Order: sequence, then structure tokens, then C-alpha cells
Amino acid sequence: MKISVTFRNTEGENWQNEYVEERLQKLKKYFDHPVDAHVILSVEKFRNTAEIHLMANGVNINSKEQEKDMHLAIDNAIEKIERQLKKHKEKVRGFKSLSARSGDEGGETSGEESEDSPDAKVVETRKIVLKPMSIDDAVLEMETSKNRFVIYRDASRENVCVIYRRDDGALALMEVSR
Repeated sequence: MKISVTFRNTEGENWQNEYVEERLQKLKKYFDHPVDAHVILSVEKFRNTAEIHLMANGVNINSKEQEKDMHLAIDNAIEKIERQLKKHKEKVRGFKSLSARSGDEGGETSGEESEDSPDAKVVETRKIVLKPMSIDDAVLEMETSKNRFVIYRDASRENVCVIYRRDDGALALMEVSR
């Protein structure tokens, strides 16, 4: 980690440099590549301000805190940076797991579908409870609801069926045979 400390309106003291470097080392666990940290410490009357700018592999995180004590200002600014890093790490982890999940589901499609549309992705997944009903009940439910299709379990044969409206307005029935 490359750390540079700038002092404004005050003389830089050795303990401040050491304290900043020591506190920034705890952020090292969030990075696996080189990080540049620029710390600006300034004093105006009774206000001590600590500004931290972290730059690492396209990620820029900034923090600014004002306190009566320079130790508190540095600690609060570093805590704010750490919260932002945790949030960023969770976001990246969530993105990776989402892409991994969609990649797994993409493997379930047949070869013909993937040749027709290479951009096809599963964007929504729903779990439904299959109700046992007759074909007349399924048609009635589809007519009364705004759904374009109804998935149900045929009461007489226990097969899973889908009834849907075709483009020409007619109803079509698909049955899953065992």
C-alpha cells in the first residue's frame, strides 16, 4: 500500500504519519492488488479534518471527517472507508454469484435454443404449487385471470399440464407424460 500524507495549516508530526499508516494497514485485507492512499490532515481553529482518498484497480473511495481530536478524525474517516469497502465487496460478490447462477442455468437449455439466441438469459424464476383440476377448470381459471397460461396437475391422470392461448386466439394444451 502506497500512502502519502499531506498536512494543511499545520506542521506534520511523526506520530501522525505513523498513526495513519498503522490504521490504514487494517484496510489491506480488502485488497489483493496495489493500493494508493492519499491522506490530507488539516487544522482550522479547533476543527481537525482528515480526508482519505483510496484508489485501487478502478475503485475510488473517498472519506472526510471533522472532529475536535485528530485521532478521532482519522479513526472515523478510516471506519467510513472500511464500511464503503465492505459494501463494495458485497456488491462484487453478489454480482459474481449472480453471473455464476445464470451461467449454471444457461447450461440447462438445449443446444438448439442456444444456437438461435446466444443472448438468452433467465431473468426471473418462480415457484408454483400445482393445483389438481380438470381441463374445464383450467380454462375457466385462465379466462377469469389475466394470466396467459395456467400450469396445473390433471386431476384424473396426475400429469402436469399447461394450457395457453396461441397467437390466433385458440387455446393449446401441453401435457407432460411420464
